[in-house]
Amino acid sequence: MSGRGFLVAGLTAGLAVAVGLSLFCGGTGLAAIDGLFSATPTLDTLILRELRLPRVLLGVLIGAGLGGAGAVMQGFFRNPLADPGVVGVSASAGLGAVTALYFGLASLFALALPLAGVFGATAGVTLLFLIAGRGASATTLILSGVAVNAMAGALTALLMNLAPNPWALAEIAYWLMGSLKDASWTEIAFAAPLILAGLAILSTTGRSLDALSLGEETAVSLGVNLRRQRLTVVAGTALAVGGGVAVAGAIGFVGLVLPHLLRPLVAHRPGALILPSMLGGALLVTLADLFVRLVSGPGMPLYLGVVTALIGAPFFLWLVRTSQRVAP
Repeated sequence: MSGRGFLVAGLTAGLAVAVGLSLFCGGTGLAAIDGLFSATPTLDTLILRELRLPRVLLGVLIGAGLGGAGAVMQGFFRNPLADPGVVGVSASAGLGAVTALYFGLASLFALALPLAGVFGATAGVTLLFLIAGRGASATTLILSGVAVNAMAGALTALLMNLAPNPWALAEIAYWLMGSLKDASWTEIAFAAPLILAGLAILSTTGRSLDALSLGEETAVSLGVNLRRQRLTVVAGTALAVGGGVAVAGAIGFVGLVLPHLLRPLVAHRPGALILPSMLGGALLVTLADLFVRLVSGPGMPLYLGVVTALIGAPFFLWLVRTSQRVAP
């Protein structure tokens, strides 16, 4: 087995252990599995089937989407500081969801909030291409993404500023912090096809990313269609990240931290990094959510997005500092 094979096997085993801990840590024992498909389940089985299992599965999906998108974005932009949020997808999806909360659309039916989030992500990607124009370079895409991020952030802040009452403001603020606490099978049924489709699209970019690591001119000479590659990367990121943001809110830094940590273990090959980053992202989100569950208590809620930010922000500062040292 190659070094990458050992890495994938190790991450898979770690994820399996983390999933097991998340399912059975906190008062629900292994006996709850016996009645998992029973028509008359026990209380422990109901907790496992209707609360723990969808929460863990949604965390795995979202983490895989963030990690995979982060690896592809960093490979495409050839920059270890790139993040799925760099193209404005996360901020746009958040704006769509906040709009639904502000106008009360989220109370109309169960999928109103995630649908608004996906619509926001789609609108953000469309705006990104309108700003960047056809044939945009990676640098132009980054600058366009910064503009989309700024615009979505400003509009989100405006809606929060105009919130009709403190309860509406609190609902928006809490949603933006990112959480899996309200995960259900309905949300999984909505988000899973989007995230898996996005990951499938991103997985096709491996060879092109390896070629791009040699420079755009060399990649073109090797047969890479840069225009199609840009569309593939942005569309895959929109689905993989937007689908997660739409149901769980903003969970940041996962796509930044994991690819950078795993890159040396795959000999710095962008294409070989995609699958390990998916598994690593799923592992990080699962462990972070387990920590949130164990630490949170009545009157002292802790949000998943806050935990990942506390992990990612110092790491980002360290990464910037390291980049400055090695710069010529």
